[in-house]
Amino acid sequence: MKEILNRLTNHEELTAAEAAEALTNITQEKYNAAQIASFMTTFQMRGISVDELSGFRSALMKLCHRIDVDGMETIDVCGTGGDGKDTFNISTLSSFVIAGAGYKVVKHGNKSVSSNCGSSDVLASLGYKFTNDTSSLLGQLEKTNYCYFHAPLFHPALKSVGAIRRDLGTKTFFNMLGPLVNPASPTHQLVGVFSLKLMRLYEGIFENLGHKYSIVHGLDGFDEISLTDKTKVVSSNSGTSIIEAAHFGLPNYQLKDINGGTSIEDAKKIFINVLENKSTAAQRDVVLANSALAIDCFKEESDIASSISEAIESLESGKALEVLKQVTQ
Repeated sequence: MKEILNRLTNHEELTAAEAAEALTNITQEKYNAAQIASFMTTFQMRGISVDELSGFRSALMKLCHRIDVDGMETIDVCGTGGDGKDTFNISTLSSFVIAGAGYKVVKHGNKSVSSNCGSSDVLASLGYKFTNDTSSLLGQLEKTNYCYFHAPLFHPALKSVGAIRRDLGTKTFFNMLGPLVNPASPTHQLVGVFSLKLMRLYEGIFENLGHKYSIVHGLDGFDEISLTDKTKVVSSNSGTSIIEAAHFGLPNYQLKDINGGTSIEDAKKIFINVLENKSTAAQRDVVLANSALAIDCFKEESDIASSISEAIESLESGKALEVLKQVTQ
């Protein structure tokens, strides 16, 4: 590890194979905590290459508990985290709207590392029981269009770095990896990223994976569509574009309108209010926008008008809420 750290501080890049080997050794606890923390923070200072990120992804996918969905078309919708905006659980809420609209959702997530409430935190508070049992998950997916993968159950190799990530309390390359290591390898994906540089990295990786995707970055720093400013989108359907709230037929909002509160209880309350169609307009509309762009990934050509209509129907009809009820009963 000393040699690797010296190379990294000299701005040398690792090959994909070297990155995979380094991460494998980290998960096997071959390095001490100080070395691992230094390794993680070095990439925050000098950046990460496509080969390095691809190597890290390859290592984690080999080590994880995989779920075979037998060729089913599925989607994951998530953000990398680390944008420091403290919004409510927009992606997780969107996943229920998407499922309510009839699409198969395989959501991958975790407890919070750098925010007040992660997807696993809010789902646990709502009564979702985490499991990595394949038959249970596939049964749930078939019945409800939804299942959730709590990352620690599928990536046990990462247990060794959990405490270090919590102690650092900031985004690392593991935030970049989360959306790339879904154990079901979904065919479609909406992912939000916290920087334009990471957007370019993801575009290269997704092109190599060959699935349908939209990558979004809010130009005011969000890792999701926030409706507070313009959003850059890179899509396998429609290429690169800059969109704003009017693209969805929705108004603009301010950051304070989509704040997630300060506790898991706050997040839970917002979650239920949105699905019961009792939330503020801002909370509802942000979820609808992200849901619509995810639904649009399933279409041969972008048709955001019909996608937003599907999202609205899922929410207003109670279908999204019904998915939550079914998976938490």
